[in-house]
Amino acid sequence: MKLEADFQYRDFFAKPGLGKSVLRYARDQVIFSQGDAADSVFFLLDGRIKVVVLSAQGKEAATGLVESGQFFGDGCLIGDETRCATTIAMRDCVVASVSKCLMIETLRTEPDFAELFIRHLLLRNRGMEEDLIDQLFNSSEKRLARLLLRLSKFDNDGSAQPIAPHISQETLAEMIGTTRSRVSFFMNKFRKLGLISYDRNIEVHPRLSTMLQDNSQAGG
Repeated sequence: MKLEADFQYRDFFAKPGLGKSVLRYARDQVIFSQGDAADSVFFLLDGRIKVVVLSAQGKEAATGLVESGQFFGDGCLIGDETRCATTIAMRDCVVASVSKCLMIETLRTEPDFAELFIRHLLLRNRGMEEDLIDQLFNSSEKRLARLLLRLSKFDNDGSAQPIAPHISQETLAEMIGTTRSRVSFFMNKFRKLGLISYDRNIEVHPRLSTMLQDNSQAGG
């Protein structure tokens, strides 16, 4: 769901100014917490961020990832007064913060920027719909395969980036709605089948996509 085109407004985010700032976060540092005041929009210039939600009963779940080149924390634009989730740096991150007022003004006065932001929202909405369908109809084994393929970001030529060790099996389990032991079982199965390999990084091979086409797999 990363915005693929060269982002012509990257300089807009990267240069501090009135209503803007560039912030750096170390791995495991919280960018904002659920319940904090929502008065700005964020743009991830570099890094990866985990989105975590805490239920009223105190149960915590990872609900998504923010990749470099994506907006997050934009609920304030529709009237949210507090953050509905917690965002945590999964590795060292560079984040641009834009005040709600400046963001609204830029959306009003810069049509290209508004178009880019709308595209971001549409891509995120499509991803959420795909995640819901995945959760409703696919086994946990297929959900893991799909998540690994997404995280590896296959290019048009079939090449992929390794999945860094900061994405743990616990995080993978939270994101697909299963247990760490099930993720470990499936990861070992994928490795034995030659679909992935891992030592520190996880290397995903294109053939893993065959798992999504095989209706005979059982997950749970």
